[in-house]
Amino acid sequence: MSTLTFAKGHGTENDFVLVLAPDARHDLTPEAVVGLCDRRTGIGADGLLRVVRSEALPEAAAMAADAEWFMDYRNPDGTVAQMCGNGIRVFARHLVDTGLAEPGTIAVATRAGVRLVHITADPDGEVSVDMGRPALPGPDGIKVSVGHRSWPALHVDIGNPHAVVLVDDLAHAGDLLTPPLVDPASAYPHGVTVDFVATRGPAHLALRVHERGVGETRSCGTGACAAVTAARHHAHHPPADHYTVDVAGGRLRITVQPDGAMRLTGPAVLVARGTADLDRITGPRPHRTPPQPS
Repeated sequence: MSTLTFAKGHGTENDFVLVLAPDARHDLTPEAVVGLCDRRTGIGADGLLRVVRSEALPEAAAMAADAEWFMDYRNPDGTVAQMCGNGIRVFARHLVDTGLAEPGTIAVATRAGVRLVHITADPDGEVSVDMGRPALPGPDGIKVSVGHRSWPALHVDIGNPHAVVLVDDLAHAGDLLTPPLVDPASAYPHGVTVDFVATRGPAHLALRVHERGVGETRSCGTGACAAVTAARHHAHHPPADHYTVDVAGGRLRITVQPDGAMRLTGPAVLVARGTADLDRITGPRPHRTPPQPS
């Protein structure tokens, strides 16, 4: 039996499996990640965070002098991802909870670079992360469609790519069971996270997200930053220094620094620890008989 020790946590109900692998062991296959994140036959999560010392991974070694720990983030479809605003806060909570880091400011390496996370010893306290400055490079002329509705989209890069649309009603995003249509498809050859943003009041936004490699999630930290960026860019109301972003799983707060850099603040909660049998999780799936009509 191949046993894997894990923890489970969430940030505004955006949930993650965490695997401690300081020396880069447990280099999980995409199939293992898919199995662990499966909500029926695995543990269930929106993504997997492998906790690795930066010096142990070639792709992170250049950041080891600035950040001891690397967040190896995997989407639930097994693909790798650059950055996750909710995930990195849960990652830091796990470091403190296991004694791998002290409360205070923790530098965490990611595929989007080093990010600073600010955390107290209070296990129920909020955690903040410096997300950096969002970039607004092309491509231009992006359009997002759901059903018979279409909107122009703003491209925002906050460590990973977002296509952000401003809507009058979040219900216009549809059920988000399938990815919204993004045109031209060539603009995002590796996929894109699509954010639907509605204004609730001055410096107060609401958000629904279809995440690349995931589907709709209860929250998205980088999406919240992208939403604020789009609201400020389109000047729907005077730019503010502090924003509230409501998501299905709770509430996030964004502080915009004078240089345009953003700090994301919200809860980060660890809810479980345990062991998983990888052989059973990644082995042959049992035949499932479709339910019969009554």
